[in-house]
Amino acid sequence: MVDATIHHLEEELKKVVEHLKQEYVHLQIGRASSSLVERLEIDSYGTMQNIKSVASISIPDARTIQIQPWDKGVLPAIEKAIQVSGLGLTPTNDGTVIRINIPALTEERRKDLTKLVHKMAEEAKIAVRNARQTAMEKIRAAHKNSEITEDMSAHGEKRAQEKVDHSNREIDSLAKGKENEILTI
Repeated sequence: MVDATIHHLEEELKKVVEHLKQEYVHLQIGRASSSLVERLEIDSYGTMQNIKSVASISIPDARTIQIQPWDKGVLPAIEKAIQVSGLGLTPTNDGTVIRINIPALTEERRKDLTKLVHKMAEEAKIAVRNARQTAMEKIRAAHKNSEITEDMSAHGEKRAQEKVDHSNREIDSLAKGKENEILTI
């Protein structure tokens, strides 16, 4: 019972950390990255598809993303998806490919991104606390229902807290790394 609860907690914590990593990848930090646009959805012949399904995405230099669709008919849809994405990027369509120039970050934008990094990290920590609370409640309920002994309950709670502490350290490390990346570009 305790092992299953701890295993479930570990899985939840891994999901939280992976989600945070994905969120950080999608932050626009002044360098071109295909991950900024590859998941954007476009309407391609009546079905919604992400851009990487209908085009090749390349990075010709550090500040440019180039999108070359396999069918030129989807160029306007790709261009529109980028414009309305909220990424603050301006695509240039030359009829064959779409180029996106990534602007250099201003000091103000770097500070805003740093705040966003910390906000995302705090949201991840909240998710970790919620997962811990659920695990602790399950362990306490099992003890209350005499399914496990008091020692097993205490040991389970200690193991759960160790997993939570490890996840929080990992979140802090990710946030610090992303902050350094933003401030040193």
